[in-house]
Amino acid sequence: MSKYFATITWSCNGQTFTDNRYKRSHIWQFDGGEIVRASASPHVVPTPLSDPSAVDPEEAFVAALSSCHMLWFLSIAAKRGLKIEKYEDKAEGIMEKNDDGKFAFTEVTLCPHVIYENDSSPSVEEDAEMHHQAHEECFIANSVKTKIKVESTKCEKTAILRKK
Repeated sequence: MSKYFATITWSCNGQTFTDNRYKRSHIWQFDGGEIVRASASPHVVPTPLSDPSAVDPEEAFVAALSSCHMLWFLSIAAKRGLKIEKYEDKAEGIMEKNDDGKFAFTEVTLCPHVIYENDSSPSVEEDAEMHHQAHEECFIANSVKTKIKVESTKCEKTAILRKK
């Protein structure tokens, strides 16, 4: 068993609170000391009550799924002796009303773009199988109800690129 910690801090700072027009900016602090400015999403709470330059929980959710998938994928590729030069994912989450009529992430699409070193490029099938295995192993994906799609070959760029 592992435990993970984050400290989330918000302060009223003299704002009127009960009119619901308070700023949603706050701080996330992690056990390693990293501090992240956070806010409600401007899609949910209009500016200036939200801060569009800060990370919002919805973006963090999509990023956590993408990051977890990537870390598993890199581990799987390394164990197979494949050399990855770069990995980039332009992940997208869709929030809409679910079957219960509540707003929820109904789908997150991961679009990994992987550049392999020339001498270690896998086949398209092997790449797809590694993404499937990474998805199956991802702790975050295993913890949510959201449909998660990995479309490494259907996104903007092809997933398997070889460094020249």
